[in-house]
Amino acid sequence: MHPTSRRPGGALRYALALALPAFVSLAPAAHAQEWPTRPIRMLVGFGPGGGTDIIARMVAQPLAEQLGQAVVIENKPGAGGTLAANTVARAAPDGHTVFVMNNGHAVSAAMYKQLPFDAVKDFAPVSTLCAQPLVVAVGKKNTAKDLPAFLSMAKTSPGKLNYASVGVGSTQHFAAELLRQISGADIQHIPYKGTPNAVAAVLGGEVDMLVEVASPLLGHIRSGELKALAVTSPSRFGGLPTTPTAVESGVQGFDVTTWYALAFPAGTPQPIVDKMNRALTTVLSSDAVKQQMLSSACLAQASTPQALNQHLVAEINRWDDVRSKAGIAKE
Repeated sequence: MHPTSRRPGGALRYALALALPAFVSLAPAAHAQEWPTRPIRMLVGFGPGGGTDIIARMVAQPLAEQLGQAVVIENKPGAGGTLAANTVARAAPDGHTVFVMNNGHAVSAAMYKQLPFDAVKDFAPVSTLCAQPLVVAVGKKNTAKDLPAFLSMAKTSPGKLNYASVGVGSTQHFAAELLRQISGADIQHIPYKGTPNAVAAVLGGEVDMLVEVASPLLGHIRSGELKALAVTSPSRFGGLPTTPTAVESGVQGFDVTTWYALAFPAGTPQPIVDKMNRALTTVLSSDAVKQQMLSSACLAQASTPQALNQHLVAEINRWDDVRSKAGIAKE
């Protein structure tokens, strides 16, 4: 006789105990089938009209159509996107709050001693959204016709040429610093408050050069007010097809893109992450979304959650190394 049959209900309890692990393992999958059960908050760490906000709005509506629930953009600007990141990190891991992450998230992790969250461990990566090249640009009066010529000028007159950025510790600053480190050119950093001011300084001849995301520069380049010396992506950018890459121009290893991605709070059930990844992959394969993103100089690009996590870790390590070599103290 089985020991469980010696008391009333013993056999039933024994059968339920055997079945419980299987039931528990099926629970997350069942939950994912029901998800989402209410509108999804999509947190953007910058104000309306900025690059991150624009990309978020391009995917929000088609994503809502895929998931059968509204996707509501919530702008929470401040501290370089870390306010929004912290809100998501502390949100319930139920798939109803998602963060629009960008490369600034990795730069912040490299730049600050203490953040209110762990930039990797407190998030469950979903997928990349798109990648955008940066452009090395000078004013129309600059005599350099290409990137090698500009770097030669900088090496001939060390410390006399300068570059603009949107602030110390920004992606643009670190990208230009990486260019300086790889090329060995002595170029001085001049920080400004925001992209418009940095671009205006180069347009007016106040500063010699800047490395900036493509979208705010395209109009000035096409009008001839700025000269694009190189793009920082691994291959040429369709919006500037005649502009060579930095690697083509002889700066080996200078491969930088600004990227956007989605991430849930850590602890979000994997079936929910996978379901969002599938929906997002469908959205990003749409010709309409691809064209929209291309109009903002961004190339639609989905990934697996694992690939995004690896990319994030690599980016943090890369920018921390650049910061350290530049002698920039963590804040």
